[in-house]
Amino acid sequence: MKRTCGQKSGLSLSRLARVRQLVGVCGIVLATVMASDGSAAATKDDDDDFEFAFDDGPRLRDLEYPDWFTLSFLNLPDDLRTAQAEGKRGRMVYFGQAHCAYCEALLEVNFQDPDIVAYTREHFDVVALDIWGNREVVTMTGDVATEKTFALQEKTNFTPSVIFYTGDGEEVFRLRGYYPPYKFRAALEYVADRHYRREQFREYLARADPPMVFEEGGLIEEDFFSPPPHVLDRSRVPAQTALVVFFEQGNCHACDVLHTVPLSEPEIQRMLGQAQVVQLDMWSDTPVLTPNGQRLTAKQWAARLGIFYAPSLVFFDENGREIIRVDSVVRFFRLARVLRYVLTRAYRDHPNFQRWRHEYGMGPAAGR
Repeated sequence: MKRTCGQKSGLSLSRLARVRQLVGVCGIVLATVMASDGSAAATKDDDDDFEFAFDDGPRLRDLEYPDWFTLSFLNLPDDLRTAQAEGKRGRMVYFGQAHCAYCEALLEVNFQDPDIVAYTREHFDVVALDIWGNREVVTMTGDVATEKTFALQEKTNFTPSVIFYTGDGEEVFRLRGYYPPYKFRAALEYVADRHYRREQFREYLARADPPMVFEEGGLIEEDFFSPPPHVLDRSRVPAQTALVVFFEQGNCHACDVLHTVPLSEPEIQRMLGQAQVVQLDMWSDTPVLTPNGQRLTAKQWAARLGIFYAPSLVFFDENGREIIRVDSVVRFFRLARVLRYVLTRAYRDHPNFQRWRHEYGMGPAAGR
């Protein structure tokens, strides 16, 4: 039987050591394959393998949109009426930028998958916007704004971001960042089949067939995680540091990659050491006193926050207010900049992460 990167190693090492060994082996194998044919395209079975080799450093070239994206005058209400007339379920508005590794993954992996392309084209029109662009956009509310201003209004902290609108112009779902083909395809179906009317996306995903995982096991522990009990209330007495909550789950490939790649970097560990860091199983009944003083289980809190992706990192300030969240694929460059944004309290003067990056020399050319 052919062994994939998702299968158990069978080695008598600690779980974290086994996972790290698998990351090294599978990353080398996948990098070799990608180098041999120049293609980063992945099928559903390749989702997990692709994550091994994903590098989020800035790209040195601009990105090209698929030729089936909608040619638009950026009048979104008019475009939506056209989509309705063509029998589409709605509209996808894509926010991206040049030199962005995560945008590249969406365009050259997900949107090269024949099944994803066919399903997207059948049910949605797709309009692409540049978060640094100056073209005028007529928004769904009829207001006029530049692409750059519209992106700020929509709080597109990360690229790519995708907003889904129904045929009536109602926003029903959004994706912040990059998701592997398996989860991206599930999001398309969640909107097209109107599952959002009955359940959260996290519930929809929980009913679907799970993707391949590294191996059986629970959460991976780290020295910087605070032990229970999780008394996180900051509503009465402000804390001295920021709070980072890792929402994870067992048998989670993406969680394993997070722990073995970015979290193994000394710079990331050093910055996390400056905050209170908590790890929760997003499906568990672990009791938590939340930052705003509510007594909930981890599962209840994750549901109220709308957490559907594992791992998700949610950042809170000293008073228990959410600053920003990373609930998609994340690697070193993006995570390091989010931590810097939070730990330097830059959010006080720059409530939008993208604007802060731009003003501090990490704008379009940085592509994070």
